[in-house]
Amino acid sequence: MEDAIIQIVAAALLTATKVAGPVLGATLGIGLLLSIVQSATQIQEQTLTFVPKLVITAVVLVLTGNWCLKTLEGFTRELFTMVPNLLNS
Repeated sequence: MEDAIIQIVAAALLTATKVAGPVLGATLGIGLLLSIVQSATQIQEQTLTFVPKLVITAVVLVLTGNWCLKTLEGFTRELFTMVPNLLNS
């Protein structure tokens, strides 16, 4: 029983990392790029970083949203198929 719970938690963390990875990576990349531009030009405007991050996040979600939902659906289906085995243990 304890091994099954550890496997479920590990699979949940892996799935969360897979789903959040593209959005976080794109936001991190654009944030780093904009920080370098701000440092080079000495422009310290807060909205200059917020709007591009928001746009990039929206674009990445549109491009990878279908894959993210399929990944989450697969994890949920796998979890529901494991429930009877967990109840019998």
